[in-house]
Amino acid sequence: MNEFDVIINGGGPVGMGLAIELGQRGIRTCVVERHGVPQKIPKGQNLTQRTGEHMRAWGCAEGMAAAHPLPPDAGIGGQTLYKTLLSDHAHEWFNRGSVGAYYWGRNQRIPQYKTETVLRARAATIAEVTIEYGWSGEALEQDGDGVELTIGDGQNRRKLRGRYLVGADGARSAVREAAGITQTRTEHDRLMALLVFNSTELHELLQRYPGKAIYKVLHPDLEGYWLFFGRVDHGTSWFFHAPVPPGTTKENFDFKAMLHRAVGQPFNLEFEHIGLWELRVAIADHYRAGRVFIAGDAAHSHPPYGGYGVNTGFEDARNLGWKLAAVLAGWGGEGLLDSYEAERRPVFASTAKDFIERYIEKDRQMLAEFSPEKDMKAFLAAWGERAKDTWDVEAFEPNYEGSPIVDPVEGATPSAIGSHLHDARAGHHLSPQNLADGTPVFEALGPDFTLLAADPRSASVFEAAARKLGLPLKTVAELGEEAIAAYGSQTILVRPDGFVAWTGDSVGDAGAILSRAIGGVTPTPAG
Repeated sequence: MNEFDVIINGGGPVGMGLAIELGQRGIRTCVVERHGVPQKIPKGQNLTQRTGEHMRAWGCAEGMAAAHPLPPDAGIGGQTLYKTLLSDHAHEWFNRGSVGAYYWGRNQRIPQYKTETVLRARAATIAEVTIEYGWSGEALEQDGDGVELTIGDGQNRRKLRGRYLVGADGARSAVREAAGITQTRTEHDRLMALLVFNSTELHELLQRYPGKAIYKVLHPDLEGYWLFFGRVDHGTSWFFHAPVPPGTTKENFDFKAMLHRAVGQPFNLEFEHIGLWELRVAIADHYRAGRVFIAGDAAHSHPPYGGYGVNTGFEDARNLGWKLAAVLAGWGGEGLLDSYEAERRPVFASTAKDFIERYIEKDRQMLAEFSPEKDMKAFLAAWGERAKDTWDVEAFEPNYEGSPIVDPVEGATPSAIGSHLHDARAGHHLSPQNLADGTPVFEALGPDFTLLAADPRSASVFEAAARKLGLPLKTVAELGEEAIAAYGSQTILVRPDGFVAWTGDSVGDAGAILSRAIGGVTPTPAG
């Protein structure tokens, strides 16, 4: 029987990202993935600046830049339109560039199968990562020391054993089911179509909207749900999703006519893929069952409204990865593993409620109340107000305030709603600044915890406390006046995932601060 520290069932983007995170930290990891090659469906394309940070951390930034299918000057912005793609009523939408200054990465538009190709290539270079292509997890058993996963390839069965198992195996997760983790679902009672097609004529029609790559059409008949077009490349390939009538099949529905209606005129096109799925929001009631964890779509799933899916999954991987590695290395406490659910589950619940479902309902109400046919002046006023609404980008700042492993904030709870600020705040993502010598802070951060300090004395106090805990801590005592002013603090403890664990202008009880950040580990007694 093959034995590993961590087994990951599912080698899509989340599973492979997690494998890289663990492998880079010296954790013996096995990925079980049934598909030998990525599935060529262009989903999961809107990658945020935060995902750009993950790609840097995983050694994938150059590969991702090379995989970008759009010309550098093509633009990846969005456009919202009324009734048809060629409507006279249109406004810009989803300008993620407006929050770019708060991240050490850039947003990109890359089809998921290209992202997976980059991640697979990187994982293959890491000696600690073993990948079993063509196999799927079928059954699991866990005890106090580890988890045994039975895998099959359709003809043969084998057993793997790991100290921990992670299910990153999608919305129909076999690991989640086998571990007895239940879900809470919100059914939207909508059957959705996903169409992938080629059309140079559509590219020509949309030259009227330069710099745009995604297009959201709001039609009153759809009650807040979208007709959504997205570029896969710059000139030929497209994908589209929209609600279709109940009972629709690939054989009984005219998908070409639906596209013509959505655009506003006939155009030439050739289909590459037609798929159907049921629109729902689902969240696992727990993200952990003993030594079994779930991540990505296995833990949460939702309609592709706003590009939250794969980005949320990558954050799961980054969050869980360093915590598993810390516990396996002996310096992380059990509370660290419990904090994965405590931090990540409320963030997704907020994402679903406050961003996805909120905007569906908001659009439903606006479209029911206003239309050019009823009152053009009132419609234009409402449309104009909608055009000014940038809350979905500016307020989406996932944070872990209230987490058990960050400096406490009374009454707070982790949420997707926050504020983009340069201030260093416990539970929030650290913004990029420069050290006194001009070095970018993110280039100075270590792989584990990092203490940013204004003077060596504070650094030495934390170094001594870290040694007692067995905690690998890098200290950077070179915060200059500009960074201190931007961060609003002279001493900042940064977690391995780039989130702030604690800030202060005085050292305080360094041992207690570090102990909380690593899950309640107590110092080793002197002597």
